[in-house]
Amino acid sequence: MSNTNTNNTLVIFAYIVGAIAMGLFIYFLVIPYSIEFVNVYFEEGIGLKSAAVISFFVSIATVVLFAVVGGDGLIGEVQYMFAAFFTYFFIIWLLVAWIF
Repeated sequence: MSNTNTNNTLVIFAYIVGAIAMGLFIYFLVIPYSIEFVNVYFEEGIGLKSAAVISFFVSIATVVLFAVVGGDGLIGEVQYMFAAFFTYFFIIWLLVAWIF
């Protein structure tokens, strides 16, 4: 085994040890933040009552946006807008309560 092979092996070994040391250092720095992440994002959510209020305003904004953009035939399609409002309200209500 020549001297250059030994030097190359030592350099590769030093890189591997450095990478492992850096990985452990980063790992121990990340653990407190990951515990905080779990505590914040897995605590009890906002509940169905608060989600219903948020869903109401989001649904109103969505239906008004669709009515303004649709423009043509607004009066003739009001029954569909009511159905769309209640559909949006119900879906967004459950999704907000589930996600938050």
